Amino acid sequence: MVLATVVLLPLALATRRQEIRALAPRSLAVALLAGLFLAAHFTAWISSLEYTSVASSAALVTTNPIWVGLATVLVFRERLPRLTIAGIAISLLGCLLILWVDYRVGDLATGLAPDGSLSDATTDRMTGEIAHTSASGRRPMLGNGLALAGAVCISAYLLTGRRIAARFSLLAYVTMVYGAAAAMLMVAAVVTGVELWRYPATGWAALAGLALVPQLIGHTAFNWSLRRLSPTFVALSILGEPVGSAILASLLFAEVPSVLQLGAFATLLGGIVVAALGERAAARPDAAA
Repeated sequence: MVLATVVLLPLALATRRQEIRALAPRSLAVALLAGLFLAAHFTAWISSLEYTSVASSAALVTTNPIWVGLATVLVFRERLPRLTIAGIAISLLGCLLILWVDYRVGDLATGLAPDGSLSDATTDRMTGEIAHTSASGRRPMLGNGLALAGAVCISAYLLTGRRIAARFSLLAYVTMVYGAAAAMLMVAAVVTGVELWRYPATGWAALAGLALVPQLIGHTAFNWSLRRLSPTFVALSILGEPVGSAILASLLFAEVPSVLQLGAFATLLGGIVVAALGERAAARPDAAA
């Protein structure tokens, strides 16, 4: 977040200085609130990766459509297309399936031999069913809970952004929000004694890559999309992340998804397709006009 802000800030000051100076205090406060939600999202989600598999964490943190859809109906009193509601329901089914698989992982892992290793019976039961777990999956239910908390926070971030992003240019908005999130995360890191500087060169290269590609391109693209699409559909589009994450995790960390987990991914993608059809159908009258 800090590196992304370092890249954006000079551009914003050079081209959007007057816009930023003219901000009303209330608009600035809402932008800071969006930054707080973004910081909380990263705190919860990245922490979840210490306890559960990459695939499960990525799948559960992208349950945003459920929370965005519920907030859209219950808080903002907006109506969703029926197909979008169906897409949310299908996505929820996939997430529940992932939770069930990981719950079984925790249950099966309790079957240890006297020396602390897995007993033969437990190993047989686990074969082909929980091969996707690795050393990172020591407490999958805790990790899953953190990933879900991250999903709720990013949903609040998307909804806040939808409400205020139209008041700013994209560059001014993301600079303020990313900068606020970076500042809050730095304070939290200092207070909790997190090591911030002693990384190897490969670590700094990875951080730079995260700042330039997923943050500046990925998250900024989401904010750009909020100006043209509903937050529910933008959230649904993020559900493609678990598939790519699962593929990379299997190659890099030997976290091979089980058959049930693959079925959950297929269910999530099915939810994306159904919701996309609903969004397209809802947009047709506007397009005709």
